[in-house]
Amino acid sequence: MTDKIRVIVIDDSAFMRKSLSIMLESDEDIQVIATARDGLEGYEIVKKLHPDLVTMDIEMPKMDGLATLQKIMKDCPTSVIMVSSLTTEGADSTIKALEYGAVDFIPKELSYINVNIIKIKEELIKKVKEIVKQSALKERLRRLRKLNAVPTYDIDIESCKSLPKLEYKAIALGISTGGPLSLQKVIPNISPKTNCPIFIVQHMPPKFTKSLADRLNSISELEVKEAENREVVRKGVVYIAPGGFHMTIGKNNIGTFFVSLSEEPSTTLHRPSVDVMINSIIEGFGKNTLGVIMTGMGKDGLEGIRKLKQLGGYCLTQDEESSVVFGMPKAIIEAGFADVIAPLDKISEIINQAF
Repeated sequence: MTDKIRVIVIDDSAFMRKSLSIMLESDEDIQVIATARDGLEGYEIVKKLHPDLVTMDIEMPKMDGLATLQKIMKDCPTSVIMVSSLTTEGADSTIKALEYGAVDFIPKELSYINVNIIKIKEELIKKVKEIVKQSALKERLRRLRKLNAVPTYDIDIESCKSLPKLEYKAIALGISTGGPLSLQKVIPNISPKTNCPIFIVQHMPPKFTKSLADRLNSISELEVKEAENREVVRKGVVYIAPGGFHMTIGKNNIGTFFVSLSEEPSTTLHRPSVDVMINSIIEGFGKNTLGVIMTGMGKDGLEGIRKLKQLGGYCLTQDEESSVVFGMPKAIIEAGFADVIAPLDKISEIINQAF
């Protein structure tokens, strides 16, 4: 990067402002250009300085994080990462913040100095860099359109509009950074005619996955729920893996599938893991599994999709422009495993047409 990423930290805790600033500025490509003690002060500073990214607490005096976020998105749209408490109330507020336009969040308790500080710092810095990079790409594409210039893609997205016909018996969907809002634009538009179970791994902590499932359930025709251990798998139900647990499926002695939740394997980068979930769904439904990989950092899901493709299955992948972070989809595309590459607003339509 030729220029530093300019960040503003908004938090009513002096300790948090200092901690986040130290973490961020430990990377030579990031500069904290200002801090603010409350939402009102933060809004004014963001409007004046136009940063590349903002980190913002949810619970603040004068103007809370949700109200501040709404004003920022209305008057001076900026990439915002929320700092959220690991409580049910904090999770509910975070889901609302992601609906209002925040691109991601970090758990507040994990922001404090503790034994995991190095891992936390690395994850925060990586998120900031990836989010700003993707935001810059989208701005570049907007400018190209104004100039009537056509962006170049390695793959012709316009030619990839439909999935090959197959008797799909399950959908396995992996998603991470930018996922909650993206799922709200996909799951409510999936038709009950799909008539198969849908398994989702979204990288989130405990409590947050429950809040996400409840929100999706309230706006979807399909039943959406946080998966429970040993529950029977039903067609037309969307199962979201609980934060902190891998989600797999098993089969009992009468041939009925059930959900299995476990903290093992403990060696994966993420728990829940997209790869662990997809591998299990494939064991149950074989090539009749439809793989879907959407926005997110890293490449979780790549090995699961690799196995699906070896069996003759198919994969739908989100495109670069509509992804908040183009990590997980990019890994699938570069490996040659994407049968369809689609923008966010077309994913549910393509899924529906496959059934």
